[in-house]
This record gives sequence, C-alpha cells and structure tokens, in this order.
Amino acid sequence: MYKALKTPFRVVSFAAAGLTLLLSGCATPKMPDIKVWPFGDSDVEVDRTTPENSTKYVCDAGRKLYVRTLNNGESVWLILTDRQFGLDKVASDTGKRYSNGNSVLNINGDEATFDDGPTTAYKNCKVVEVKK
Repeated sequence: MYKALKTPFRVVSFAAAGLTLLLSGCATPKMPDIKVWPFGDSDVEVDRTTPENSTKYVCDAGRKLYVRTLNNGESVWLILTDRQFGLDKVASDTGKRYSNGNSVLNINGDEATFDDGPTTAYKNCKVVEVKK
C-alpha cells in the first residue's frame, strides 16, 4: 500500500513543480529603467589602459603608443607596450621631432610616426580620443 501511494504522489509533485515554474515565468513584472550607477553613464566604455596625462595613438596593425609631453613641449615620455623612455625635442622642418640619438618620434598634428633604429616600428599613428 505504501508503494502504491508513492508513485501517484511523485507524479503530482513533479506536475505541481513544473506548473509552478511555468507560471512564475509569466508573472515576472517589467522592471522600470532606473540607473543607480553613481559614476556617470554606465553605457559609455571607459579606457583604463591609457596612462595619465598622455596622448594615445593607434598605428598600423593596431599597435599603440602613448606620448606624455614634458617641459612645455621640450621633451616627451614615450610609452610603448614593452618599454618606455624619454626623448628630447630636435630641429624639424615640419611638425615636432623628438629623439634620443637612436629613436625618433615625429608628430605632425594628430599623426605620428616612431622610428626605432633601422626600421619604422610604428607607422601612420593617429590620435585616439580617450574617455576618462
């Protein structure tokens, strides 16, 4: 007799559980669009990789470099993915040119090129506006 009651009870239990889950999906109210993020618009993507007080350039092949201007433009601090170093301003016919004897950074408006030794390491670099 115990076994006979056990089987119908299982069927009823599973049916009740399934019906409860099914109906709970129908009863979900639409939540109002409330923004509680206190740090501005959460839909805007913020770049947290750009060093402070620097200009971000994106070059051919997606390579990135960052330039921090120092001493009222008389020198720059160049930040690459694998190293960083300072360059001093040198004479230039067009734009701004910075060098340390081996490496040369040419900046002309919103475009830059960085030569490191015999090859051009970063070509066709363009300034990217960064949301802070």
